[in-house]
Amino acid sequence: MILSLLKPYKVDHLQNHLPKVYTLLIISLSSPLLLGVYEEDTLIESISSDKKTSETLIPLLNTLLDKYTISKIIYTKGPGSYMAIKLTYIILKTIEIVRGIQCFGCSGFAFNEGKPIKAIGNLYFIKEKETIITKKYEQAVNVSFVLPQSIHDLVVDEESIPEYNLPAV
Repeated sequence: MILSLLKPYKVDHLQNHLPKVYTLLIISLSSPLLLGVYEEDTLIESISSDKKTSETLIPLLNTLLDKYTISKIIYTKGPGSYMAIKLTYIILKTIEIVRGIQCFGCSGFAFNEGKPIKAIGNLYFIKEKETIITKKYEQAVNVSFVLPQSIHDLVVDEESIPEYNLPAV
């Protein structure tokens, strides 16, 4: 009788009863703030907010964490808005410690086709090969970030520490 309890279940039987797990992607480098929920690396829900990261990130995260079983969170660790990056990192590190949801970082250039990212004034971050530098543009560069339909090929860093590429003022 005890031996019958130890028989393994069929794998397909177990898979039908396991909760689905999701990945959350956060792009908080500039406005609008973008959040995407991915099931098996495919975008299933996206949220955009023009409010400040400090005002809206926590309420949006609470809503998504209640709605989905998030297994990992990926965020843009830079370059971009220093305050938004720092705030996002602190919030996500807290979630990682309290809820055990692992946090990963990735480059903001992955979501704007590698175009310049606003730094300060008329300075922009640009990527030359593997180096990030600042470059002055006389005319404002209008670049937007986009949540990809798939994150299957997204280059993610195991290290989630922000990249604070601060230009000299």
